[in-house]
Amino acid sequence: MNRPNHIHFAASNSEIAQEALVELTGRYGQVPRYAADVIVALGGDGFMLQTLHEGTGLPVYGMNRGTVGFLMNDYAPDELPERLASAEEAVIHPLAMRAVTVEGVVHEELAINEVALLRAGPQAAKLKISINGKVRMDELVCDGAILSTPAGSTAYNYSAYGPILPIGSEVLALTGIASFRPRRWRGAILPASAVVRFDVLEPDKRPVMADADSRSVTPVKSVEIRSEPKVAHRILFDPGHGLEERLMREQFA
Repeated sequence: MNRPNHIHFAASNSEIAQEALVELTGRYGQVPRYAADVIVALGGDGFMLQTLHEGTGLPVYGMNRGTVGFLMNDYAPDELPERLASAEEAVIHPLAMRAVTVEGVVHEELAINEVALLRAGPQAAKLKISINGKVRMDELVCDGAILSTPAGSTAYNYSAYGPILPIGSEVLALTGIASFRPRRWRGAILPASAVVRFDVLEPDKRPVMADADSRSVTPVKSVEIRSEPKVAHRILFDPGHGLEERLMREQFA
């Protein structure tokens, strides 16, 4: 991007992030979001997702003041305008979730990483899975299921033994969590155009929660998920450390 003249700094509530906020605004100043060219987010991946979900349309450059920091750059206060000017931009599109509760209330949320269905009681969940209106699995008995974007494929999806997806692959990962029946079902790779529907079987006896990037709805009876190409999130990375490279490194760690 061009050298930014107006930077808005945002920080999580952690002590280390707040200390960085004081240091960086003291050195580079602070402008309100409406007047900014770029947002610098100080925190971890959760705070980066929160910043992106606020939907300003501005590019966001994360600096890691959290734990994992997969979506963040290393923290270094020196020569920040130069780093921003040379940064690589990745554009990612979220998933759109439409969840219907057992009472019939509709909730709509966007998810940059994944939408997860999780059992909300002591018994395993039972899910019916349809793709583009066709039932593909009559009953999945499990602790839950995840539909992940390429950007989110190294997060919860990977922990559940789902595949890492190349950032430009135009596919989604559908991964079961502790699948009991079918035994050892490892999920599926779907085109990004797929519309995925989960129907919760026995929702009163086996309650299920739907979670879109930590925005939760419970108990649900059905969840429909599709890609939302009309929404674009812009993330900045230091040269040579973009999402494609990070996803590649994860596969050879």
